[in-house]
Order: sequence, then structure tokens, then C-alpha cells
Amino acid sequence: MNALKFEIEVGEEMVAGFAKKGLTQVRPSTTRDRGEGPFGRLVLRGATVIDGTGAPPFGPADIVIEDGRITELAVVGVPHKPVNPDRRPARGDREIDCHGKYVSPGFIDSHAHIGTPFHAENGEMLPADYIYKLWLAHGVTSVRETGCMNGLAWTCEQKAASEVNRIAAPHLYPYVYFPAVNDYLKTIYRPDDGREWLRQARDKGAEGVKFFGAPPAIMQAALDECAKLGLRTCCHHAQLTVGSMNALKTARWGLTSTEHSYGIPETLFEGRSLQSIADDYDYDDEYLRFSTAGQTFLQAAQPGSQKWNDVLHAFLETGHTFVPTLNVYDGNRDVMRARRAEWHDSYTDNTTWKYFQPQRGGHGAYFYRWSVKNEVEWRETYRIFMHFLNDYKNLGGRVCPGSDSGFMYQIYGFGYVRELELLQEAGFLPMEVLRAGTAHAADLLGIGEETGVLEVGRRADVLVHRENPLADFKLLYGTGATRLNDELGAVEQKRALEYTIRSGILFDVDELLGDVRAMVAATWKNGETPYSHATEQSK
Repeated sequence: MNALKFEIEVGEEMVAGFAKKGLTQVRPSTTRDRGEGPFGRLVLRGATVIDGTGAPPFGPADIVIEDGRITELAVVGVPHKPVNPDRRPARGDREIDCHGKYVSPGFIDSHAHIGTPFHAENGEMLPADYIYKLWLAHGVTSVRETGCMNGLAWTCEQKAASEVNRIAAPHLYPYVYFPAVNDYLKTIYRPDDGREWLRQARDKGAEGVKFFGAPPAIMQAALDECAKLGLRTCCHHAQLTVGSMNALKTARWGLTSTEHSYGIPETLFEGRSLQSIADDYDYDDEYLRFSTAGQTFLQAAQPGSQKWNDVLHAFLETGHTFVPTLNVYDGNRDVMRARRAEWHDSYTDNTTWKYFQPQRGGHGAYFYRWSVKNEVEWRETYRIFMHFLNDYKNLGGRVCPGSDSGFMYQIYGFGYVRELELLQEAGFLPMEVLRAGTAHAADLLGIGEETGVLEVGRRADVLVHRENPLADFKLLYGTGATRLNDELGAVEQKRALEYTIRSGILFDVDELLGDVRAMVAATWKNGETPYSHATEQSK
């Protein structure tokens, strides 16, 4: 492959491959219509602070933000007593009364995509603003874009626009797709070609690389080159390549993080090296691919065994990170729950909803023959995988939440909050979950000196909550959580997150959610919704 071919293709193979299949890109965001600031001096008064390090909440405290940075964090009293005015920082040109409220670092989504490529006949995708506003409305202030499906140049332009506050979006960290797997996107066939491609990808703005696997010699050389270039790496260990390299092998080669669960159970096999599969298995049949994936952990060594413990310690020695994206496969355990989630009617647009429907050839649209047996197997898979993640965390390993929304009935923002719930189900304490999505996720992305904790000098990525988010992550959903108001004798939707602050820009969550509802409503005709559409289809 010559240098000219590299120049054309670096970071754009994904776009070219999608175009051949008739798939379209997301329209970029171009202007900012929400968010106040930046302010010369923004002051949050009297908050209870959850700083992201794992320390317990403390306060009341005042937080001063100047030019997008935290410049002062002052404890100004003790609970249930008047605040000492002598301790308070000077007034700001914008102040928020946070007495009785909680502040935390902004969340980091460690596995996300700015949209999903759709077939044009399904309808026009909503612009990137739809995705960005859902992320911000759920407290996501930084995103690791794992694959740049709209192209590296497109993603880098959106990243730059966000950094100068030209658009309302989180901070974006582009991880470009490495084109060396055995499918229609493959353009790299030799280790040296891979090294050259990575050098150009770095020069074009990539901050990391997303792998799906590759021939071992190419993969090992690529990971070595990434280390030399300072590029972080993640891998979805595709079943097409996991027979030649599982997650532990690539971790030992220097892979930064394993995405999803693929490649992990293969490290736990005893008496076999490959998963046993049915005679009619075909990877390109999405139902067979994903139903069989629910059986992999069932064939592996079980929790507490010698093999189990040896594998955990081997991963720990490499400093490896897991990003399990439990939420995106959550429908495999109970497809009805995922399909009828209460947020779909107001926050899932017509085109996305069509993409989610069971269909041949649609990625993740494999529920056309999903059975009780499939759900039971996936529930048991989750039990084992969650045990693995919790054990790894307890040993000192890093596990970070990522949403991978846009597939399998999971949408942006809501999927991230569901991931927090599922980590708690896995055995993480709420404080451990929050730390995983803030301080630990920042370290994973290599931005731990910049964000992830509330500390003087850090970037002002801050969330203001009406309620303690640690008490119930359900309160973080844009739809809130159903609660009984005993004073009124009525049911209400209670939501915690009030403001998302990204680099000092103040976003009102109510405004963001209102914008999204309006965008979504415009895609449905005659008052239809996903629920009414699904009901009509079932007749």
C-alpha cells in the first residue's frame, strides 16, 4: 500500500465501507444554542461535595470556577449550622445556590459513538445535537469515541468545535478504527503497513485506536507502535479473531482496555481452547452470533477456582482495564424491558426506532427469534461476568462504564445511567461506581490530571444534583424515577440532575431535555410514538 493510499484512507475506511453498503453519516453540530458562559467567575454556594476520588461526601462548600477551571474549593461550615461568611469566597458574576444539593465530577463515557450508521431508506438520522444534548442532560461531560464511524476528520472537527464552545457537546476523544479485520473494511495486510497507518492516524488527530482484532503479527506490531506514539488502545475482540488472540494475550501485548466481554471467557477455558459452537453457527447471522455469545462464560472456569484467580491476577499484572458495556446487551436478559423502556416514547426518534427492529442484516437487530432459553443463558452469563468484574475491582483493577448506545434498544445518556445501575448490580458500592465513571475513567483516557475529580486546578466539569445521586442512580435518568409524594398523595417523576457544567459552560438539564423531546416528536407523524408503533405492529 503506497503513501498516497494511506493519505486518502487513514481514518476514513469506516466511512468508505459504510457508503458502499448504502449507510449514511450523522450530520455534524454547527452552532451552540444552549449553555450559559463562559463566565469570568462562576460560584457554586453551599454544596455537599462528592469529589470523585472515593472520599465520602463533605460540605457545605463553595466552588469557584474561573475561565473554565476550578480555582477555589472552600469548606464554609458544618452541616445544620449557619455558614460562616468569613470563609466564603468573593462573589461571582454568576452564582448558583447549592445549599441542600450535591455536586460531583462530570461523567466520562468510556465507550460511545456519535450515532449509528443507518440505511437511508429507514429515514434521516437526527443531527449530532440530538446525541450531544442527551449526553449532557445525563451528566456526561467527556466521551471516548471508540471508532469514529463518521470519520476521523469529522470527529476531530466536532472535538475542536466543542473545545472552543462553538457547539453544545461534551469533550470528545477520538479513537480511530484500525482496518485490519477480515471484513469489507480491511486495508492493512502487513505489520509495517499498520505501523505507518498508525503514525499518520496520530498526525491526523487520533488520540487512540479501536481494534476488532487483526492477524496476530499485525496486532502485536500495532500495539507496540501505539505505545511508541502515545496512542491508547481498546479492542472489541471479535469472534472472528479471538481464536488467535484472547483478551489476556492482547493485554500482555500492551492493549489498554478490553471492550464488552468478548475475549475474556476464552482466557478462562479449561480442557479446551475454543468455545464449543453449534453445527449451524454462522457469525454473519446476528441471532446465532449473539445467542452463542451468551454461552461462552458457561463453558469457562467458574468464580473462585484456581484458573479464575490466576487469570484475574494475570490481567492485574498488565494494568489492564475492562469497559464491559453491560447496558447495551441488557436486552438479551429481558428484551421486553429494553424494548418498552419508558424513555423511548419521548426520546427515541423514528429512524433510530426503525433501526432497532428485528431485521436481517441490521447490526444488533437479532431479536427475531429470541427465546426464554436465550434470556436465561444471558442472565447466567451476566452473573458470571459481573462476578469477574467485581473481583477484578476488589483486587485493585480498573473497570469503567461505557454505554455503546445506538444499538439493541439503548439510547444515548439513558444507556450510560443504566450502566451505572448494572455496575452496582455487579457488586460495586455506589461510591465505587461513581469513581469508576469519573476518576478511574479519566485515568483510562489519560486525562486524570485534567478532569475526573473536583480539585483546584482541574477543568470545571461539574454536575449539580438536587438529590444525592449515590442514593439511587435511577434519579439520574432524564425521565427521572417514579416516586410517591406522600404530602400530595400523588405519584411523580423525581430527577436529581439540575445542571451540567462542562469547562465552566452551564447547561440547564430541563432545557436540554426539552430540545430533545421536540426533535424526536418532529420525527413521528400523527402523534405516533415507539410504543404505539410497536403495538400496531403486533396486531
